[in-house]
Amino acid sequence: MKNHQQAKSWLDILQEQLKVDIDCMDPNETRRLLPFKPHDQTSNQRLPYEQMVAPENQELFLETAKELKDKGWEAILEQMSAQLCAKHIANIQGRVLLQTSASYAYDTEKIVTQARSYARELERVGITKNRICIKISCTGPALAASHILLKEGIRTLGTSLFSVAQAIAVSQAECLSISPYYNLPWYHSNPDLWPDVEDPALEHPMTPRIIQIMQTYRRLERETGRAQPMLKPASFKSAREAMAMGELGCDHATIPEDILQQLSLLRADTNPPPGYPYGSAHNGGIPARLAHLADTDPLAGRGWDAKLARADIDYLSDNGVALTETIEQDPVTARGLHEALEAFKANEVQSRVVIEEVLKQV
Repeated sequence: MKNHQQAKSWLDILQEQLKVDIDCMDPNETRRLLPFKPHDQTSNQRLPYEQMVAPENQELFLETAKELKDKGWEAILEQMSAQLCAKHIANIQGRVLLQTSASYAYDTEKIVTQARSYARELERVGITKNRICIKISCTGPALAASHILLKEGIRTLGTSLFSVAQAIAVSQAECLSISPYYNLPWYHSNPDLWPDVEDPALEHPMTPRIIQIMQTYRRLERETGRAQPMLKPASFKSAREAMAMGELGCDHATIPEDILQQLSLLRADTNPPPGYPYGSAHNGGIPARLAHLADTDPLAGRGWDAKLARADIDYLSDNGVALTETIEQDPVTARGLHEALEAFKANEVQSRVVIEEVLKQV
Protein backbone atom coordinates (compact mmCIF):
# COMPACT_ATOMS: atom_id res chain seq x y z
CA MET A 1 0.00 0.00 0.00
CA LYS A 2 1.37 3.42 -0.97
CA ASN A 3 1.97 5.87 1.81
CA HIS A 4 0.76 9.46 1.78
CA GLN A 5 4.11 10.84 0.64
CA GLN A 6 4.23 8.50 -2.35
CA ALA A 7 0.68 9.36 -3.39
CA LYS A 8 1.36 13.09 -3.72
CA SER A 9 1.08 14.89 -7.03
CA TRP A 10 3.54 17.53 -8.11
CA LEU A 11 0.82 20.08 -7.41
CA ASP A 12 0.51 18.81 -3.83
CA ILE A 13 4.24 19.28 -3.33
CA LEU A 14 4.30 22.72 -4.94
CA GLN A 15 1.43 23.92 -2.76
CA GLU A 16 3.49 22.97 0.30
CA GLN A 17 6.40 25.10 -0.96
CA LEU A 18 4.62 28.31 -2.04
CA LYS A 19 1.28 29.98 -2.74
CA VAL A 20 -0.24 28.99 -6.07
CA ASP A 21 -1.73 31.85 -8.10
CA ILE A 22 -3.85 31.15 -11.15
CA ASP A 23 -3.21 32.67 -14.57
CA CYS A 24 -6.89 32.45 -15.50
CA MET A 25 -10.10 34.47 -15.15
CA ASP A 26 -12.54 31.61 -15.81
CA PRO A 27 -14.19 30.51 -12.54
CA ASN A 28 -15.31 27.22 -14.04
CA GLU A 29 -11.76 26.33 -15.06
CA THR A 30 -10.43 27.25 -11.64
CA ARG A 31 -12.92 24.97 -9.91
CA ARG A 32 -12.26 22.17 -12.39
CA LEU A 33 -8.48 22.29 -12.20
CA LEU A 34 -7.76 22.79 -8.53
CA PRO A 35 -8.75 20.80 -5.43
CA PHE A 36 -8.03 23.92 -3.37
CA LYS A 37 -8.54 27.67 -3.67
CA PRO A 38 -5.57 29.36 -5.36
CA HIS A 39 -4.20 32.43 -3.65
CA ASP A 40 -4.34 35.25 -6.24
CA GLN A 41 -5.86 35.56 -9.71
CA THR A 42 -3.66 37.40 -12.15
CA SER A 43 -4.64 39.11 -15.37
CA ASN A 44 -3.23 41.00 -18.33
CA GLN A 45 -4.68 42.37 -21.56
CA ARG A 46 -5.25 38.89 -23.01
CA LEU A 47 -7.33 37.28 -20.27
CA PRO A 48 -10.18 39.85 -20.10
CA TYR A 49 -10.47 39.73 -23.89
CA GLU A 50 -10.79 35.94 -23.87
CA GLN A 51 -13.50 36.05 -21.21
CA MET A 52 -15.28 39.02 -22.75
CA VAL A 53 -15.88 37.10 -26.00
CA ALA A 54 -16.74 33.81 -24.27
CA PRO A 55 -20.36 32.74 -24.90
CA GLU A 56 -21.20 32.56 -21.19
CA ASN A 57 -20.34 36.26 -20.79
CA GLN A 58 -22.14 37.65 -23.84
CA GLU A 59 -25.16 38.92 -21.90
CA LEU A 60 -22.94 40.71 -19.39
CA PHE A 61 -20.87 42.16 -22.22
CA LEU A 62 -23.93 43.53 -24.02
CA GLU A 63 -25.38 45.01 -20.82
CA THR A 64 -22.10 46.72 -20.00
CA ALA A 65 -21.75 48.09 -23.53
CA LYS A 66 -25.29 49.51 -23.41
CA GLU A 67 -24.73 51.09 -20.01
CA LEU A 68 -21.44 52.76 -20.99
CA LYS A 69 -21.93 53.31 -24.72
CA ASP A 70 -21.35 57.05 -24.38
CA LYS A 71 -18.17 56.67 -22.29
CA GLY A 72 -15.96 54.90 -24.80
CA TRP A 73 -14.37 51.50 -25.23
CA GLU A 74 -11.86 51.87 -22.38
CA ALA A 75 -14.58 52.46 -19.80
CA ILE A 76 -16.39 49.35 -21.07
CA LEU A 77 -13.22 47.28 -20.90
CA GLU A 78 -12.44 48.45 -17.36
CA GLN A 79 -15.93 47.71 -16.08
CA MET A 80 -16.02 44.32 -17.84
CA SER A 81 -12.65 43.45 -16.29
CA ALA A 82 -14.00 44.27 -12.83
CA GLN A 83 -17.18 42.27 -13.46
CA LEU A 84 -15.11 39.28 -14.52
CA CYS A 85 -13.07 39.55 -11.33
CA ALA A 86 -16.30 39.66 -9.33
CA LYS A 87 -17.36 36.36 -10.91
CA HIS A 88 -14.04 34.82 -9.83
CA ILE A 89 -13.38 36.31 -6.39
CA ALA A 90 -15.16 33.53 -4.49
CA ASN A 91 -12.79 30.98 -6.02
CA ILE A 92 -9.57 32.53 -4.66
CA GLN A 93 -8.12 33.27 -1.24
CA GLY A 94 -6.28 36.50 -1.96
CA ARG A 95 -6.26 39.31 -4.49
CA VAL A 96 -7.50 39.86 -8.01
CA LEU A 97 -5.07 41.63 -10.31
CA LEU A 98 -5.74 43.86 -13.29
CA GLN A 99 -3.02 45.27 -15.53
CA THR A 100 -2.69 48.86 -16.65
CA SER A 101 -2.44 49.54 -20.36
CA ALA A 102 0.90 48.83 -22.00
CA SER A 103 0.30 52.00 -23.99
CA TYR A 104 0.70 53.92 -20.72
CA ALA A 105 3.96 52.25 -19.70
CA TYR A 106 5.87 55.55 -19.93
CA ASP A 107 3.16 57.87 -18.59
CA THR A 108 2.86 58.06 -14.80
CA GLU A 109 -0.28 60.20 -14.79
CA LYS A 110 -2.23 57.89 -17.10
CA ILE A 111 -1.25 54.85 -15.06
CA VAL A 112 -2.41 56.50 -11.85
CA THR A 113 -5.70 57.51 -13.49
CA GLN A 114 -6.37 54.02 -14.84
CA ALA A 115 -5.39 52.30 -11.59
CA ARG A 116 -7.81 54.53 -9.70
CA SER A 117 -10.51 53.68 -12.23
CA TYR A 118 -9.88 49.96 -11.81
CA ALA A 119 -10.05 50.34 -8.02
CA ARG A 120 -13.37 52.22 -8.26
CA GLU A 121 -14.88 49.61 -10.57
CA LEU A 122 -13.68 46.73 -8.41
CA GLU A 123 -15.03 48.36 -5.25
CA ARG A 124 -18.32 49.01 -7.04
CA VAL A 125 -18.74 45.25 -7.55
CA GLY A 126 -17.85 44.53 -3.94
CA ILE A 127 -14.10 43.88 -4.08
CA THR A 128 -12.37 45.94 -1.42
CA LYS A 129 -8.89 47.42 -1.76
CA ASN A 130 -7.32 44.78 0.49
CA ARG A 131 -8.21 42.24 -2.21
CA ILE A 132 -6.99 44.32 -5.16
CA CYS A 133 -3.58 44.63 -6.80
CA ILE A 134 -2.83 46.64 -9.94
CA LYS A 135 -0.13 45.41 -12.30
CA ILE A 136 2.21 48.06 -13.71
CA SER A 137 5.09 47.66 -16.14
CA CYS A 138 8.64 47.85 -14.77
CA THR A 139 9.60 51.12 -16.41
CA GLY A 140 10.68 54.18 -14.46
CA PRO A 141 7.58 56.29 -15.22
CA ALA A 142 5.24 53.38 -14.51
CA LEU A 143 6.83 52.44 -11.21
CA ALA A 144 6.68 56.09 -10.13
CA ALA A 145 2.91 55.62 -9.97
CA SER A 146 3.25 53.09 -7.16
CA HIS A 147 4.02 55.60 -4.40
CA ILE A 148 1.05 57.74 -5.41
CA LEU A 149 -1.29 54.75 -5.40
CA LEU A 150 0.10 53.35 -2.15
CA LYS A 151 -0.97 56.52 -0.33
CA GLU A 152 -4.51 55.77 -1.51
CA GLY A 153 -4.42 52.15 -0.34
CA ILE A 154 -3.98 50.71 -3.83
CA ARG A 155 -1.23 48.07 -3.94
CA THR A 156 0.75 47.33 -7.09
CA LEU A 157 2.75 44.57 -8.74
CA GLY A 158 5.71 45.11 -11.05
CA THR A 159 5.38 43.10 -14.26
CA SER A 160 7.32 42.76 -17.54
CA LEU A 161 10.36 42.23 -15.32
CA PHE A 162 13.54 40.57 -16.54
CA SER A 163 16.42 41.96 -14.46
CA VAL A 164 17.80 42.59 -10.98
CA ALA A 165 17.85 46.34 -11.66
CA GLN A 166 14.12 46.33 -12.39
CA ALA A 167 13.56 44.36 -9.19
CA ILE A 168 15.48 46.94 -7.16
CA ALA A 169 13.40 49.70 -8.76
CA VAL A 170 10.22 47.80 -7.77
CA SER A 171 11.52 47.69 -4.20
CA GLN A 172 12.14 51.45 -4.28
CA ALA A 173 8.59 51.89 -5.59
CA GLU A 174 7.30 49.90 -2.58
CA CYS A 175 5.25 47.56 -4.73
CA LEU A 176 3.56 44.63 -3.00
CA SER A 177 5.09 42.07 -5.35
CA ILE A 178 6.94 41.37 -8.58
CA SER A 179 6.40 38.86 -11.37
CA PRO A 180 9.64 38.08 -13.18
CA TYR A 181 9.17 36.35 -16.51
CA TYR A 182 10.78 32.95 -16.21
CA ASN A 183 10.59 32.46 -19.96
CA LEU A 184 11.43 35.33 -22.27
CA PRO A 185 8.70 36.41 -24.71
CA TRP A 186 10.48 34.95 -27.73
CA TYR A 187 10.58 31.52 -26.09
CA HIS A 188 6.78 31.55 -26.48
CA SER A 189 6.64 32.95 -30.00
CA ASN A 190 9.44 30.64 -31.25
CA PRO A 191 9.43 27.34 -29.33
CA ASP A 192 12.71 26.34 -30.97
CA LEU A 193 14.42 28.95 -28.78
CA TRP A 194 12.90 27.68 -25.54
CA PRO A 195 15.47 26.04 -23.20
CA ASP A 196 13.42 22.91 -22.48
CA VAL A 197 15.82 21.56 -19.88
CA GLU A 198 15.32 18.56 -17.59
CA ASP A 199 16.24 20.44 -14.40
CA PRO A 200 15.14 24.09 -14.74
CA ALA A 201 16.23 25.09 -11.24
CA LEU A 202 19.77 24.09 -12.19
CA GLU A 203 19.85 24.63 -15.96
CA HIS A 204 17.34 27.29 -17.05
CA PRO A 205 19.07 30.59 -18.00
CA MET A 206 16.64 32.70 -15.95
CA THR A 207 17.26 30.85 -12.68
CA PRO A 208 20.42 32.84 -11.79
CA ARG A 209 18.54 36.14 -12.10
CA ILE A 210 15.74 34.82 -9.86
CA ILE A 211 18.34 33.79 -7.28
CA GLN A 212 20.07 37.18 -7.53
CA ILE A 213 16.78 39.02 -7.02
CA MET A 214 16.01 36.91 -3.96
CA GLN A 215 19.45 37.50 -2.45
CA THR A 216 19.26 41.22 -3.19
CA TYR A 217 15.88 41.47 -1.50
CA ARG A 218 17.13 39.60 1.57
CA ARG A 219 20.06 42.02 1.83
CA LEU A 220 17.84 45.06 1.37
CA GLU A 221 15.45 43.86 4.04
CA ARG A 222 18.34 43.47 6.50
CA GLU A 223 19.79 46.86 5.63
CA THR A 224 16.56 48.88 5.50
CA GLY A 225 14.31 46.98 7.89
CA ARG A 226 11.59 47.27 5.26
CA ALA A 227 9.71 44.28 3.86
CA GLN A 228 10.55 43.64 0.23
CA PRO A 229 8.14 42.81 -2.60
CA MET A 230 6.94 39.21 -2.77
CA LEU A 231 8.43 37.17 -5.58
CA LYS A 232 5.74 35.73 -7.88
CA PRO A 233 7.38 34.40 -11.07
CA ALA A 234 5.22 33.73 -14.12
CA SER A 235 5.58 32.74 -17.80
CA PHE A 236 6.04 28.99 -17.44
CA LYS A 237 6.08 26.48 -20.29
CA SER A 238 6.45 23.23 -18.34
CA ALA A 239 5.52 21.65 -15.03
CA ARG A 240 9.23 21.25 -14.26
CA GLU A 241 9.70 25.02 -14.44
CA ALA A 242 6.83 25.66 -12.03
CA MET A 243 8.26 23.13 -9.58
CA ALA A 244 11.61 24.91 -9.67
CA MET A 245 9.97 27.97 -8.07
CA GLY A 246 9.13 25.90 -5.02
CA GLU A 247 12.68 24.67 -4.62
CA LEU A 248 14.03 28.20 -5.04
CA GLY A 249 11.83 29.47 -2.23
CA CYS A 250 9.66 31.93 -4.14
CA ASP A 251 6.63 33.35 -2.35
CA HIS A 252 4.11 32.56 -5.09
CA ALA A 253 4.05 31.15 -8.62
CA THR A 254 1.53 32.31 -11.21
CA ILE A 255 0.54 29.24 -13.22
CA PRO A 256 -1.69 28.86 -16.33
CA GLU A 257 -4.34 26.18 -16.72
CA ASP A 258 -2.37 23.76 -18.89
CA ILE A 259 0.56 23.67 -16.46
CA LEU A 260 -1.78 23.21 -13.49
CA GLN A 261 -3.31 20.26 -15.29
CA GLN A 262 0.13 18.70 -15.82
CA LEU A 263 1.12 19.30 -12.19
CA SER A 264 -2.02 17.58 -10.93
CA LEU A 265 -1.43 14.46 -13.05
CA LEU A 266 2.26 13.90 -12.34
CA ARG A 267 2.94 11.61 -9.36
CA ALA A 268 5.91 12.18 -7.12
CA ASP A 269 6.30 8.50 -6.23
CA THR A 270 6.74 7.24 -9.80
CA ASN A 271 8.08 10.43 -11.41
CA PRO A 272 9.66 12.76 -8.82
CA PRO A 273 10.28 16.37 -9.88
CA PRO A 274 13.89 17.45 -10.47
CA GLY A 275 15.82 17.91 -7.24
CA TYR A 276 13.15 16.23 -5.10
CA PRO A 277 13.27 15.54 -2.22
CA TYR A 278 14.73 19.00 -1.82
CA GLY A 279 17.96 19.32 0.11
CA SER A 280 19.09 21.83 2.69
CA ALA A 281 19.46 25.52 1.95
CA HIS A 282 22.73 27.36 1.57
CA ASN A 283 23.40 29.98 4.25
CA GLY A 284 22.20 32.59 1.75
CA GLY A 285 18.78 30.95 1.74
CA ILE A 286 19.25 29.29 -1.67
CA PRO A 287 19.31 25.47 -1.96
CA ALA A 288 22.90 24.29 -1.62
CA ARG A 289 22.94 22.56 -5.00
CA LEU A 290 22.00 25.86 -6.68
CA ALA A 291 24.11 28.33 -4.66
CA HIS A 292 26.82 28.62 -7.32
CA LEU A 293 24.28 30.05 -9.79
CA ALA A 294 24.26 33.35 -7.87
CA ASP A 295 27.62 34.12 -9.50
CA THR A 296 26.49 33.43 -13.06
CA ASP A 297 24.23 35.08 -15.64
CA PRO A 298 23.83 33.16 -18.93
CA LEU A 299 21.51 35.86 -20.27
CA ALA A 300 24.19 38.56 -19.94
CA GLY A 301 26.56 36.90 -22.39
CA ARG A 302 30.29 36.38 -22.14
CA GLY A 303 31.10 39.96 -21.24
CA TRP A 304 29.32 39.93 -17.87
CA ASP A 305 31.56 41.28 -15.10
CA ALA A 306 29.82 39.27 -12.33
CA LYS A 307 28.64 42.50 -10.66
CA LEU A 308 24.98 42.80 -9.74
CA ALA A 309 22.93 45.93 -10.32
CA ARG A 310 23.65 48.59 -7.72
CA ALA A 311 21.03 49.06 -5.03
CA ASP A 312 22.28 52.52 -4.02
CA ILE A 313 21.04 54.15 -7.24
CA ASP A 314 17.70 55.94 -7.19
CA TYR A 315 16.17 54.29 -10.23
CA LEU A 316 12.92 56.28 -10.10
CA SER A 317 14.04 59.92 -9.84
CA ASP A 318 13.79 62.21 -12.87
CA ASN A 319 11.02 60.08 -14.36
CA GLY A 320 13.06 56.91 -13.99
CA VAL A 321 15.99 57.96 -16.14
CA ALA A 322 18.46 55.68 -14.30
CA LEU A 323 16.22 52.66 -14.76
CA THR A 324 15.73 53.47 -18.45
CA GLU A 325 19.49 53.67 -18.95
CA THR A 326 20.09 50.42 -17.08
CA ILE A 327 17.46 48.60 -19.13
CA GLU A 328 18.99 49.85 -22.37
CA GLN A 329 22.37 48.47 -21.28
CA ASP A 330 20.95 44.95 -20.93
CA PRO A 331 19.86 43.67 -24.38
CA VAL A 332 17.77 40.80 -22.97
CA THR A 333 15.80 43.09 -20.64
CA ALA A 334 15.37 45.79 -23.28
CA ARG A 335 14.06 43.28 -25.81
CA GLY A 336 11.95 41.44 -23.25
CA LEU A 337 10.27 44.62 -22.06
CA HIS A 338 9.63 45.81 -25.61
CA GLU A 339 8.15 42.50 -26.78
CA ALA A 340 5.99 42.10 -23.69
CA LEU A 341 4.55 45.60 -24.08
CA GLU A 342 3.92 45.12 -27.79
CA ALA A 343 2.09 41.83 -27.15
CA PHE A 344 -0.14 43.47 -24.54
CA LYS A 345 -0.85 46.37 -26.89
CA ALA A 346 -1.96 43.88 -29.55
CA ASN A 347 -4.27 42.17 -27.04
CA GLU A 348 -5.75 45.55 -26.12
CA VAL A 349 -6.43 46.28 -29.78
CA GLN A 350 -8.37 43.01 -29.93
CA SER A 351 -10.54 44.18 -27.05
CA ARG A 352 -11.08 47.59 -28.61
CA VAL A 353 -12.16 46.05 -31.93
CA VAL A 354 -14.67 43.68 -30.37
CA ILE A 355 -16.08 46.41 -28.10
CA GLU A 356 -16.51 48.81 -31.00
CA GLU A 357 -18.28 46.07 -32.97
CA VAL A 358 -20.71 45.53 -30.10
CA LEU A 359 -21.28 49.28 -29.80
CA LYS A 360 -22.53 49.28 -33.40
CA GLN A 361 -25.27 46.88 -32.27
CA VAL A 362 -26.42 48.86 -29.24
